[in-house]
Amino acid sequence: MTSHKRSALRKQRDAFESTLGNMDDVFSQEERRHKRAQGEREAALRHKACSSKNRYPNKHEALEAIAACAAHGKSGLQCYRCSYCGGWHLTSHPRP
Repeated sequence: MTSHKRSALRKQRDAFESTLGNMDDVFSQEERRHKRAQGEREAALRHKACSSKNRYPNKHEALEAIAACAAHGKSGLQCYRCSYCGGWHLTSHPRP
């Protein structure tokens, strides 16, 4: 039979909580993991959308590159202004 004294209940609770560890640490670890994963996703998106592509300083040069590609048989290219670097890139995906 368990005791109903406050001191005994407190000791039981303290013993139970000591097996759980510090929950503040668990939440802060999860927050750090989430921020790290978010940064990795952003870096991967930036690489795919910008860093791995040729950059043209203005729309005119991007259009010239499209014309040169068309002369060599590659059609359906379009250019767009990059939100990461402010330069211009080419894409074969139609823009809505």
